[in-house]
Amino acid sequence: MKRYIDLDLEKCSACGACAVACMDQNDIDIQTEIPFRHVFMADKNGIHGKEPIYASLACMHCSDAPCVISCPVGCLSKDGDTGFTLYDNTNCIGCHSCAMACPFGVPSFNRMGKMQKCDGCIERQLHGMEPACTRVCPTGALKCYTEEEYEAARIEKSVKKVLDAL
Repeated sequence: MKRYIDLDLEKCSACGACAVACMDQNDIDIQTEIPFRHVFMADKNGIHGKEPIYASLACMHCSDAPCVISCPVGCLSKDGDTGFTLYDNTNCIGCHSCAMACPFGVPSFNRMGKMQKCDGCIERQLHGMEPACTRVCPTGALKCYTEEEYEAARIEKSVKKVLDAL
């Protein structure tokens, strides 16, 4: 079943819990490796000049996934069930083709020169758990949805915006 990790910009407080949980889940050493998830200020003026807007971003798991297409040794693939872009860096040659092809610059390289990136905590999800980043988000800004849940939430959000505008 296709899944989405969605960010509600209006709820993100830039607390960084998602980034820390991701680093912990993936054994990322903050001193020597680049985290898979980044939290930053997206707009200092915020919505209508109010609070700043913060964003927590990682791999977008693009449906067309240019990183997958560009990898000359096939380290990246699309998971048919979840839609997540997965990797097995065993054969990675460190050519950086995936990073250059990614419109978001997501793939990073570890100390051994091997590519690594967010995989949507696929192992956690296969065992019925949610991704580490969404599990710890205290404001509910990050959520993991099935395709059906995502559509329902998107429609609900659209209806709420229309009603709020009235």
